Amino acid sequence: MLEALIDRFGDPAVLMMAGAITGVVFGMAAQHSQFCLRAATAEVAEGRFGSRLSIWLIAFSAAVMLVQGGVALGLLDVSDARQLAATGSMSGAIIGGLMFGVGMILARGCASRLLVLSATGNMRAILTGLVLTLVAQASLRGVLSPARESLTVLWLVEGGEARNMLTQLGLSAAVAASVAALALIGGLILAWRTQVKLSRIFAAAGVGAAVALGWALTYAIAQTSFDVVPVSSVTFTGPSTDTLMGLVNAPDLPLGFGIGLVPGVFAGAGLMALLTREIRIERFGPDTPMERYLLGAVLMGFGSMLAGGCAVGAGMSGGSIFAITAWVAVFCMWLGAMATHTLLRRRVVVAA
Repeated sequence: MLEALIDRFGDPAVLMMAGAITGVVFGMAAQHSQFCLRAATAEVAEGRFGSRLSIWLIAFSAAVMLVQGGVALGLLDVSDARQLAATGSMSGAIIGGLMFGVGMILARGCASRLLVLSATGNMRAILTGLVLTLVAQASLRGVLSPARESLTVLWLVEGGEARNMLTQLGLSAAVAASVAALALIGGLILAWRTQVKLSRIFAAAGVGAAVALGWALTYAIAQTSFDVVPVSSVTFTGPSTDTLMGLVNAPDLPLGFGIGLVPGVFAGAGLMALLTREIRIERFGPDTPMERYLLGAVLMGFGSMLAGGCAVGAGMSGGSIFAITAWVAVFCMWLGAMATHTLLRRRVVVAA
């Protein structure tokens, strides 16, 4: 069936369809579960292990378990993925991860969360997401690209085994999947103890499943196609910039996985918000100052391009294939977010 689709529509169109399917699943699951790395980091910074942490833990461990389980069973090969095969930047992962974490707290959401919230009528998320996307584009190919490149080359790591954390640790995919399964059980126990609704638990697992679905679909297309097709999964900063710039600069969008992913997430989140009656217009107000959101967007836009991905692109997709730069990036995102949240709380207490 896949071969017939490729013969009829071509690789780019089929990749776009795969991205759209993955996006709809991710959007619906992320909206209903209220999946948000920022919220999880805020809980931990406050010394609490609550529902938001359980949601993130379920999503992350489900992604790792499914992806590594597929690798262990010979159903999936991610060795050619950019996060593993290409040269990576440890300095970019560290600096960019910290910047992204700070920006995530200031903007009250990461790139994926802003896209999901935009579909529910959140005007703050729409504006913040647009600024994030523009800064990311400037960091990739525009006026900010020299600064990004100079920070990237401070500490490079070769692609291949040197960038594969499992290889460096001497662990197999089966072991990684087993450890992730234990972490998933821990997340489920935490969700039960914090009285998370069953539907939200399933939706959180669906977020992780969407990441695994992205890897599986692009791998299947790469195996079927006669052309070189990049194996990839869910990420938002790069595809968002490609989508926006394509709409602005080109009458015909170059089709691909990312071009289908972004509108798919928007459609999926919007559909779920309609079904659960959670669509409502939200604007900036006295308690939500615009300048704070815009500063957060700038930090996330530059930080994501420096770190090699956003909280989902690096943290979930890159983390699920054990790219060492992805794990370093998401660790630094946690550090930056927790430190910023703690400082902001202390400032509020002092002001009071």
